Amino acid sequence: MTLVAKQKAAGWAFLIPASAMIAIMSFFPMVKAFILSLQTGKGANMHLSGFSNYVRMFQDKVFLRSVGNTFIYLAIQVPIMLVLAILLAQLLNNRDLKLRGFFRTCVFLPCATSLVSYALIFRFLFAQDGFVNNVLVGLGILDQGYNFLGNAISAKIVIIIALVWRWTGYNMVFYLAGLQNIEYSVYEAAKIDGANGWVKFWKISLPSLNDTMVYVVIMTIIAGFQVIAYCDVLTNGAPFNTTLVSIKYIWKQAFEFNNMGYASTLSLILFPALMVVTYFQVRGSDKRGDN
Repeated sequence: MTLVAKQKAAGWAFLIPASAMIAIMSFFPMVKAFILSLQTGKGANMHLSGFSNYVRMFQDKVFLRSVGNTFIYLAIQVPIMLVLAILLAQLLNNRDLKLRGFFRTCVFLPCATSLVSYALIFRFLFAQDGFVNNVLVGLGILDQGYNFLGNAISAKIVIIIALVWRWTGYNMVFYLAGLQNIEYSVYEAAKIDGANGWVKFWKISLPSLNDTMVYVVIMTIIAGFQVIAYCDVLTNGAPFNTTLVSIKYIWKQAFEFNNMGYASTLSLILFPALMVVTYFQVRGSDKRGDN
C-alpha cells in the first residue's frame, strides 16, 4: 500500500467503529421510534394504525398543557439564570476579591448535588410545615403555613427557583472561563482611562463572551426540554397537571400506561425543536471558526 492509501485506511479504521456506534445507539432508535409512532395497542397486541397517534396528540389537552409548562419554565428560568451566572462570573473574576476559590465553590456546589436530593430539599423547604413557612409565620407575614406546592402558580415559581439554584453555578463556570481568557491588562488600561466597573463589564467583558453566551444559551435550552426530576419529585405534575412537563408526560405514557406507540409520537414531536436549536448551535460554531 502507498502512504496515501495507508493514511486513508487508518482514517476509515478510526471512523467506522464510531460511526457504527452512532448508527446503532442513535439512528436506529430514531427509526424504531418512528415505526412505533405508527402503532397503537399495548405489548404484543400493537398494530399499525397510520397517523392516528399524531391526530390524538393535537387533541390531547394534557400534553399541550405540559408543552406550555415547559416553555413557561424556559422563558422565565433561562434569562434569570443566565444573567445571574454572568454577573457572578464577573464578580468572582475580580483578582482583588478575597476567598475567591471559596465563593466559586459555594456557587458551583449545587451542581454537584444529586438531582433527586436537591429536589427533595426544595420539597421539604417549601412544604406546608417546612422551613420557608416557619420563617414567614415567625416573621408575622403569614398567619399559617401556605401550601406552595399545592397552588399552580406558586408551585411553578418553586420549580423555577430550584432550576435557577442548581444550574446558575454550572453556567457561571463557562462565563468565568471566558472572562479569564481576557488579558487583565485590558481592565487595568480601562481603569486608568477612567472606566468604572459597569463600563468595563459592558464594553470589555460582555463583547468578549459572545461565543460563550451562544453555547450556554443553546445548551441550557436543550437541558430545559429534558427536565423531569423537578416535576417528578417536587409536584409530580400536581395540582391537576398544571406543573407537568412534556418529558414527564411522555414517560408516564410509556411506562405507566404502556402506550409505547403514543409515547414515541410525543417524543418525535420534540425532536424538530431540538434540531432547530442544534442548527443554530452549528451555525454559531461555524462563525466562531471563521473568526
